[in-house]
Amino acid sequence: MHLLVVEDDPRLQGVLRRLLAQDRHVVESATTAADAHEIATNSPLDAIILDVGLPDRSGFDLARQLRREGASVPILMLTARDSVGDRVEGLDAGADDYLVKPFAYEELVARLRALGRRPPAVRESRLAAGPISLDEVTREVSVGERPVTLSQREFAILECLLRRPGQVLSRDQLLDNAWPYGAVLTPNTVEAYIHLLREKLGPEGAERIETVRGVGYRVRGG
Repeated sequence: MHLLVVEDDPRLQGVLRRLLAQDRHVVESATTAADAHEIATNSPLDAIILDVGLPDRSGFDLARQLRREGASVPILMLTARDSVGDRVEGLDAGADDYLVKPFAYEELVARLRALGRRPPAVRESRLAAGPISLDEVTREVSVGERPVTLSQREFAILECLLRRPGQVLSRDQLLDNAWPYGAVLTPNTVEAYIHLLREKLGPEGAERIETVRGVGYRVRGG
């Protein structure tokens, strides 16, 4: 699953990112409602794990905003508030499920599995930038009419870039999405894989992946 973890406690966020990544989920994270809203409106997410107590505004408010804007992504609310009134408020705000802290990780993933079994909203599985096309379901990549075979890491890097067209992604962001937590990597790992990716995409596709010196990489849309 492609998940967004919205949690301002750095320790809990780090633990969730590590465990979910080990379970082969693609994990993005945010510590504020504003950052979470930006990611949720620009990424094809399968579920949001949303803390209620955020520094800029509550998770309830964010859930309401996303639902007003038409977002159908499942939301699993996390909170230390365990009263019936709080649970009702969360569900009425648009949450699909509610988990009280502290919780067992096994229960969290069981609830995510349950959310994943619900009929999915209709969503375009194809990501594209110019002649580059990537299907997240079939995992097929092509440049124009030419199919391209990518390794698991190359596919993950390209998928990450295509999800955020025009946005500069740092090397750390690409590492977080393409490699398991704790993997031992050299400083030039991302550069090496970008080079391989450009070679496989050929001149027409390679020109879409731009290097932003000292910052990272972006894919040029349009």
